[in-house]
Amino acid sequence: MTVHSDQPYNAEPPPSALAGSDLTPTDAFYCRNHGPVPDLDPGSWRLRVDGRVATPLTLSLDDLRGRLPEATETATLQCAGNRRAGLTAVRDIPGEAPWGPAATATATWTGVRLTDVLDAAGLADGATDVEFVGADVSDAADPPQEFGGSVPLRKARMPEVLLAWAMNDEPLSPVHGAPLRVVVPGYIGARSVKWLQRIEVRDRPSANFFQASTYRLLPPDAPVTATPGEGVELGLVAVNSDFLRPDDGSSHPAGPVTVAGYAFAGGDRTVVRVDVSSDGGATWAQADLGTQASPWAWRHWSATVDVPRGTTEVLARAWDSSAALQPERPEQVWNPKGYVNNSWARLRLRGV
Repeated sequence: MTVHSDQPYNAEPPPSALAGSDLTPTDAFYCRNHGPVPDLDPGSWRLRVDGRVATPLTLSLDDLRGRLPEATETATLQCAGNRRAGLTAVRDIPGEAPWGPAATATATWTGVRLTDVLDAAGLADGATDVEFVGADVSDAADPPQEFGGSVPLRKARMPEVLLAWAMNDEPLSPVHGAPLRVVVPGYIGARSVKWLQRIEVRDRPSANFFQASTYRLLPPDAPVTATPGEGVELGLVAVNSDFLRPDDGSSHPAGPVTVAGYAFAGGDRTVVRVDVSSDGGATWAQADLGTQASPWAWRHWSATVDVPRGTTEVLARAWDSSAALQPERPEQVWNPKGYVNNSWARLRLRGV
């Protein structure tokens, strides 16, 4: 893993570790944390469900397992800062980790549906949003506070949104949110709150620091220290793609070379096409798309390109089912927090 910080622990695998499989091995799944990993005892842990509900609840893991039907979803999570390194190459972004293209991964998640928990509590009038609060405390906020965020009630009621206790058929590890985490397919990873300890049904979006002030897309000329509510709140993941192999800058015998990568689109959109070019975008060829493990998962793709002697830059761009296409250059999407770099993917290969 490339470790961007030890405390809090933030790390991503080499891109090649994500290649060749729809599901990401747990030990190659990126880690994005905002505070120290909390030490929680699954036996004494409890989940509170309150706010605009008819019956506030306090639930143990046994309550969740015994009272509600088990559900499983395969879903891709992607950090909002994925591929930030491409933006820092345009202009420095102080204080933000230079994530590469591997702050994204796919797993099979098992738990209960959030909507079943909300039904058990009953919704009161005026409910519009559902907030999740974790047990991890971050000093990025002043004063320090637990990490949290919310999604609209309409998303929270969708059957794909889970409260998960297992990942790839194994109990969650502490670094991935044990004993329970939220999984919100199609949304930025920050909404899939780990170490969940409270669900609050609200009449407005979360006021948590990490939603009101941090995970927001600001215009290029805005100051980094935005006031709460400034900019656009991040939610659905924009269509994106990148190369997984071969390694950037690697050498190969001149001639045909197979390149491979991933593409992903959030919300209820899916990737429908990936194009690859080895002549600066003058001509494009459609890549072969792999199967999609679920409506909420990425798609792997591959293509063969001709690499002459010398250095060649190979480009890739993805289209989604809404006809959205990745923008061409990182300069077009640069922003002072380094979010949503979904510009064309670029891979340098050397023919020998």
